Order: sequence, then C-alpha cells, then structure tokens
Amino acid sequence: QRGIWFFSSCPEVELESVTVNVTIQDFVADVVSELFFRNMQQVPKETMFIFPVDSDTVVHTFYATMGDTRIEAMLWEKEEAQQLCKATSGMENLGYLQNKWDLWGPVFACFLGTLPLNSEVTISLCYVQELPMQPDGAAQFCWPRELFPRPNYIRRHSSEEETESENLHFSICLNSAHGVSHVAINSSYTPLQYTTPDQTSAVVSLKRPPWMQDDLNLLVYYRGSHTLSAVVERRDPKAPPGSLLGDPVVMVTLMPTIPEVEPSPGHLGEFLFLMDCSLFQDAQVPPEEVFRGNFPRWSCPAGGVRGKLLHVARCSAKLPYLSSAHPYICLQNTLLFLLKSLPLGCYFNIYSFGGTFKAFYLQSVEYTQESMDNAVGRISSICPDLGGCDLLGLLRFIYRTPLLHGHARQLFIFIQRKISSEEEAVMAEVYRYRDHHRCFCFPTNRCDSFNLSQAMALETKGECVCIHSRMDMTSEAVKCLQRALQPLASGISLHWELPPGLEVSMIRKAPEMIFQGHKSSIYAQIHGQTQDPEVEEGAVTLQYHVGSQSFDYTLRFSLSPSADNRLPVHRMAMMHLLWKLAWEGTSRTEKDIWHNAVKSSLSLGVLSPFTSIVAVRMKQRDAWHHDSLPPDFSMLFSPSCNLVPCQLLWLCSFRPAWFKSTKFWMVQKCQFFLEILGHKTPDTEALTQLSATCKGKEKLLSWAFSKLVAHQKANGSWALTTALASALGLSEADVELQRPSEDVQPAVWATILALVWLHQYKWKVSWSQILETKACRWLRDQAEVQLDECLEAANSLLGCFVEPTIFRI
Repeated sequence: QRGIWFFSSCPEVELESVTVNVTIQDFVADVVSELFFRNMQQVPKETMFIFPVDSDTVVHTFYATMGDTRIEAMLWEKEEAQQLCKATSGMENLGYLQNKWDLWGPVFACFLGTLPLNSEVTISLCYVQELPMQPDGAAQFCWPRELFPRPNYIRRHSSEEETESENLHFSICLNSAHGVSHVAINSSYTPLQYTTPDQTSAVVSLKRPPWMQDDLNLLVYYRGSHTLSAVVERRDPKAPPGSLLGDPVVMVTLMPTIPEVEPSPGHLGEFLFLMDCSLFQDAQVPPEEVFRGNFPRWSCPAGGVRGKLLHVARCSAKLPYLSSAHPYICLQNTLLFLLKSLPLGCYFNIYSFGGTFKAFYLQSVEYTQESMDNAVGRISSICPDLGGCDLLGLLRFIYRTPLLHGHARQLFIFIQRKISSEEEAVMAEVYRYRDHHRCFCFPTNRCDSFNLSQAMALETKGECVCIHSRMDMTSEAVKCLQRALQPLASGISLHWELPPGLEVSMIRKAPEMIFQGHKSSIYAQIHGQTQDPEVEEGAVTLQYHVGSQSFDYTLRFSLSPSADNRLPVHRMAMMHLLWKLAWEGTSRTEKDIWHNAVKSSLSLGVLSPFTSIVAVRMKQRDAWHHDSLPPDFSMLFSPSCNLVPCQLLWLCSFRPAWFKSTKFWMVQKCQFFLEILGHKTPDTEALTQLSATCKGKEKLLSWAFSKLVAHQKANGSWALTTALASALGLSEADVELQRPSEDVQPAVWATILALVWLHQYKWKVSWSQILETKACRWLRDQAEVQLDECLEAANSLLGCFVEPTIFRI
C-alpha cells in the first residue's frame, strides 16, 4: 500500500476535506496535501497521525495545527535527537504502539494530543515518491481511501450523472519529455487538458473519490515506446556549487526491452534455496524412505493409463503409505522438483537454517548431472534445527559472497518461524542489496513472518506466496522458478555524452540486472561549468545483454529544465546518497563527509541513518520554517513549546491477508448441492467411499509423478530403464517391444514416453511444464529424431491422445 494513512482512537474524528496537489514527472511524484479532520464526538479525543514509509518515499514536511497550537516534525542529528526523546514524556506509548497496532513495517507516528469536542486539526504533509511501473509501461500513483472525505460530506446533484465533492480538491499535473498520452483513473475526473503545444505537460482533476472502498489508482501513459527516461532538475541557487544541492541532478529510469530468447549458458542465473528446518520439525520418517521409489510393477489392463492407476489403487492398500503432505516429504519433494527444473549451466546452492545455518557447498556450483545427483543425495542430510531462526546471519553470509558475473542471483526462501526483533535488520540488509538479487518467499499459513516475507519480495521485485497447505509448497515454488527463468537484462552499463566542462558523478548506480517487466532508476550529479553555453543538450546510452543478444539505446535530454523550487529529484537522490554513505561506513571520523551529509539531510528534510525525527509543540507565533536549521536546545525548552512523542517506528504486528482454500470451497459447494437436490441427508457412506477413492488416485498419481521426475536427468532426458517403465506403469518388455524401430535411440524413446505421460496429466500437475520444456529442448538437439512415429507409438502404449504440438513447447 503506497500512500499515507490517518488513524485516531475512534472513528468519530472524521476527515472533512482534502486538498492534494500532485506533480508527476515521468516516474517521480511530488505530493503536497492538506487534510482537515474534526472531532464529531461530544467528548475530547486523543489522536495520533500514522503513515507508512516505504523505501521509495521521502516524507520531508509534516505539521499539524490545532487552534493556535502547531506541532511540527523536524530532523535532528541522531545523538542529539535521542537525548531530546529521553526528555519527552509519553515516549513509552510508541513502544506499546510498536507491538499492538494492526499495521506492519516502517511508519511515521506522531501523537497529536487531545482534540477538543467539535474542534479541527489540520494536517500538512509533503512527500516525494518514486513511482512503480506497470507491465504495460504506465507510471502508477496511489492514494489511500482513508484519506478521502466520507460519503456524508459529498453533495449529490440530481441533475447530474456525476457525483461531485465540494470538499475534495485533488489536482494532478503531468510532465514528460516523451509527451503525455492519456491517463486511467478508477474515479470520475475532468478531461485531460494539455498546457503546452507539444503535449509534454497536462493537468487533470478528480471530480469525486473512487467508488466505495477503493484506493485511488492513477495510471499515467506516455507517448511512444521508450527504454530510457530522463528528468534533469536545476540546482538550488542558495546552495554552494559542488554540493548535491548546488549542482543539477538527473534521474534516469531504465526500462529495457527484454525479448523472449533462449538464455546463453553464461547468463542462466544463480539459484539459492533457503530452507527453514522447522518445516519438518515433527518428522519421524527415515530419510532413505523418501527416494527409494518402492512402487509396484503392474500388468497392463485395458483402459490405458487410467486403468493402470485404478489397478494399482487396488493394490496400494498393501503398501505402507507415507503422506505426501508430511512436512519432511514436502520439503524434500520441493527441493527435488526445484533441482530437476534448473537449466544446465546455471549455478545453485542449498542452505538450511535454524539456530545456525549450513550450506551444501562452500560456494554455488555449476548445475551438471554430477552436481544435481550429489545435491539430490544430500537432501536427506538436512536435520531439524529448532534453536532459533538465524535468517539474518544467513542473508549477511550470502550477501558477502561475490556475485557470479552474468548470473542473476535469485533467492527462494521457505520460512515458518517469526523473525521477531530481527525484522528491521533483515529488511535493512535486503534493501541494501535490493539491486543485486531477487527474493521469492514462501511463508506457511502458521508463520508469523508473512509480512516480512512480503516486504522482502516487494523490495527485490520478487514474489511472496503463502503456503496454505504443505501440498501446495512444491507447486508454488516451481511456478515461481518458472518465472525466475524468464529472460532478463544483464551487463547493464550507462555511457554519458555531455558538453565540454561537465561531468557526471553517480549517486545510485545501474543495477546488476533488470528482470522482465521491471524498471530501475539511477541518480547522478552533474558537475562543472559548460564551456559552450549554446549547447543545451546531453545524451545517455544504455547498453545491456539479453542472452547472447546485445542492445543499446540512446536518449537525448535537455540540460535547461524548468525550475522546481521543491527539488523532488534532489530529495530522492539525497536519500540514496545518505544510505550509500552509511553503508560505506562513513562516521564522525570522516568529519567533512559526515558533516556535509548531516547538513544536507537536515536542510532537505530527508531522514537518514545520521538523523532522527523530533516533533515540537509551539504557539503559531513562534513557528519556524524549514528554510532554516533547527533551533538550539534553549529554544526547545522555552515556555511556548514542548516536545511531542514522534518517531519512525518499525511496527511488528501481524495481520496478513489470508485466502480460503479453493479445494475446501469446492467440497463445501458439492455438499450443498447434494443437500439441495435430494432434500435429505446425503449418503454419508457413499461420499466417504468416493472421497477415499479420489484421494487414493491422487496419492498414486503423486507417487508416480515423483518417481518419474526423480529419474529425469539434468539435461531433461530420461534413460530407458526398468525404473522408468515401473514409474509409467509398464513392464520393461512392453516398453522395448513398442519402440518404433532400432534406429530410435533408447534415450529418445524413453524421453518421449515420459513427456507424453507428463503432458497427459498436465491438468493435474500444471507446473510440470518446466520439466516438459527441458525435455523438448533436449529432443530438439538430437539428430534425426522420428518424432511423429514415436509420438504415435507412445500414445498407443500409454492410452493417451497427445498432439504433436507438444514438441513446440
């Protein structure tokens, strides 16, 4: 959720009116808002203002006005701010808020005090934000529904179809050198009006809030298809040249075009699997039972594959059954399928973590037949470790390991336990390396770290999937792996062309890679003085690789942009620069660097590792403005002002958005229909027998599928063996007898049989496509393969009807 939220101790403190002015330049938004709340109760109410702060948002101005009292939040050097907080009464309330509120993650919290009955409080809030990009290239801006006036403050005109709000003033100014094409807003709005002949600027306003309980969702589309976007912002004339504020800053948004190509062997990725050992803490099954594959051979009764499955179902009661939903089996099955689905030439490693962490290999190894077999054999060596959850230590170990050139690092994290007090430290590490990797997170439905998992995935442009049942773990993980194997842009570099006398200093560098459908924004400071005032343009060229293909795009941009006194791009650049200095270990010992960083942070209102927030209550006549540095201690303790509990907090509450199981809903629906149709209690015994039969088939199919996949080679092929025939429900003699001719290689015949079997049950195991694709690629690399003849023989032997299009996966 992007945006700002207001919360009070009761709903009677209502939002009466809103004035919002948003300026969007390509993919950065500058927001100025004023919110008017009123206490509708007949008693005074304690109120507070809370809003989330994500890593792409800089809130630089906040103050509240109640009568002749003004509460202003400002930045102080961290040590001084800590001393002030110790002198502030009521700070313990923030500690209570940290663990009891419904929200989760970093938020700004400010207690406003007692709001008298029928009185108003005005909130002034200003922030800048880097906007996300939608898959279709649109810039997305959101405003939460909590910050719109309630319906009882909306005037309805019977003569108009549209509903207009007299208490909503929401204007949006759009700018882009590419030209503004159109907007899409989930609310009523005025027609888009262009303010320049070349349509590079436009304005639009909301007529009313979004319908019902929707957040405002604004999508801005720019003209043409472009891979690069640049926004240059002029220097602050009051700042000394050479400083960040005293020089122009450019924000370049990279949106590389990534075609669907076969990845080259040197750019297949590094896949790291992180397994929480508590996922199988109740395991009592000997590891050697898992991959033994003791499935019975059976004859070939009529009815094709379905007949064979029914035949085995009748025999399966004699076999000891190990539930596929058992935690130990789920973990091993998940690792098995992930390993089998990797492409030859990539790199991988497996980590288990609990109180400590262990790695299969000292460093990631290349994926070959030998390394895959070794890893599969070592899966059973993972042991429970219930002494804690050292995810932070493991992440720090991984991040210290150098990246493999050209191989995108992607983490698959399976977690069950709460990280608790380490959540903030974990997110700090993830944020620090967010341009270097991507996280796919799989918290279980019993896990208290769902929100942390979601934040890790969001920060790295990955995905978070809640595992509602252990049987979903494997399928969801393989689906995410399929996404992780999509082509990406790597080897990214930028080359600048500026007039003589100017040079570029990078603040936030280009990332190691950009994944399909994503963007990345970099920031740079432009130093010097041009030697030719008539040259008002610069250029930047983006170069990158997708597989074995090379791409380059050049964008020319103006070096004389219109002035923006609010400096939104400078503020975003400042945030990245301050964090960069903190990560590089800049401290008081490096006095010049440290002093300039703190001074810049204070002057722009950009929170950093060197500063902290302090709020002050004062009379309006004593209020000061942000164009001056904070006052000294003597002013803070004057009779006209006092300190207010105000801090940037990390809320640890747990309130994930769970979803009902589709399978459970279907069972309930079928039961309901039976009761309606018969108007009597259904035959419970018959239902139970039917359910048991279906479950038996599912178990058997799962057995066969697991065993079949266990025999697939790293290159995607299968060998013609007795074990493969058994997994397919066939005898070795039948398999050999039906081979079209001796000219057909045994491995080709075995692979086509396995491929047909997998494809036939794709409706049951939809995520098997990644294994089918590996098999098809291997078949395409073989010489003189009689695909049509082999497919006809495989369909006949297995009782299937698979079309030849299967080979074009």
